[in-house]
Amino acid sequence: MEIDREKFDEIVLALLFHNSWKEKIGPVTVFQSWKSLGRDALDRLSEKDLISNPKGKAKSVVLTDEGYELARELFGKHFSKHTNPKSQAEPGDE
Repeated sequence: MEIDREKFDEIVLALLFHNSWKEKIGPVTVFQSWKSLGRDALDRLSEKDLISNPKGKAKSVVLTDEGYELARELFGKHFSKHTNPKSQAEPGDE
């Protein structure tokens, strides 16, 4: 089966948002998420500067500011029952 990689990447980014948490690293606060999703999709998201480089020993990736906002929007678009999903979504909401 041929898949639409763009749609697939949207869902992966939305799921990264859902599983994200806020963490302070030195003077900077970032959103991190486990990198247990498809490596090819994570590589594509990294190439678009939406997440940190997924290659390496770390078990999580950092969502860039742009990546976090887009992930929040996509999570609301694909999974929310609300009329204005972007304003409702928060990391870890179920």
